[in-house]
Amino acid sequence: MAHDIADPDSPRILLVKTTSLGDVLHNLPVVSDIVRHHPKAKIDWIAEQSFAALPKLHPAVHNVIPVAVRRWRKKLFYANTWCEIRAFRSMLAWEQYDICIDTQGLIKSALLMRGANGTRCGYDKDSAREPLAANMYQYTYPVAKGQHAVERNRQLVAQALSYTLEGPANFGIRLPQVEAFDWLQRGDHQDDYAVLLHATSRDDKLWDDANWVELGNALHQKGIHCVLPWGSPSEQARSERLAPQITDAIVPPRLGLDLAAVLLGKARAVIGVDTGLAHLAAAVNVPTVGIYIATDPTLTGLYSGERTINLGNIGQSPDVASVLDALSRMNAC
Repeated sequence: MAHDIADPDSPRILLVKTTSLGDVLHNLPVVSDIVRHHPKAKIDWIAEQSFAALPKLHPAVHNVIPVAVRRWRKKLFYANTWCEIRAFRSMLAWEQYDICIDTQGLIKSALLMRGANGTRCGYDKDSAREPLAANMYQYTYPVAKGQHAVERNRQLVAQALSYTLEGPANFGIRLPQVEAFDWLQRGDHQDDYAVLLHATSRDDKLWDDANWVELGNALHQKGIHCVLPWGSPSEQARSERLAPQITDAIVPPRLGLDLAAVLLGKARAVIGVDTGLAHLAAAVNVPTVGIYIATDPTLTGLYSGERTINLGNIGQSPDVASVLDALSRMNAC
């Protein structure tokens, strides 16, 4: 690193990765890397309010500083919005950091970090998603594009903190302690379930209803019942439309991200389209199949591992047989 840290044994570090759900998850291995080399590091994190529960799943994250940029943009002329912005700036200015690292590489994230007390670092102009963001950092570092987001994040922070990366990515998630979900009881087989993540942010990423029904009934024939979580009224409607067509399927109540992580972590398998919760399932090391229809999984798909398989690509929707085969290869059904 091109600058000094006051106390290299216990540096105070601020990470900036605000959105989206998958992007925030892809930054968690950075925390594990840092504490491997600086076990006494104090790590804070700026995250969008709706995703603030995710950094907290890593026990080495000391404090999450929430922002609500998406909501603030829509209500710029409301007095309460500016009260919240002032509160965020005050909270940020209160701490003294040795180093602040923006792994998002956007003008938005770089601007959020401008108010922090600490040396500001990020991608150089050829590496950042928005090149102009590099002008707001005091130190910039090159990170090759064309790699998975997890590895780009890790390489940036390793350069900023002058350590060498060791071993595979470790998400470091510690799930909340929840004994059982009352609504999940199914006699002697309450733990033998698969989670079907049918919802996503764009309609062109959706897998056909008929595929979910066929998959769900095939899993039921193997003694695995299906859970169809949801996070919005339209997603709830889809869950409630699909569930009656799948034997023994369950539509749970709406879950926060912490309880959703527990649900995923205890599942026998998770099958999901291009959505953040599928990344969460992969991060907690559950056998997970990612279904890609309108996006290329090479750069931002489920992070590869023995318990993760990505299927499909742009214009290449996988069929049910290929999903069942992937689950079989992971000994998940």
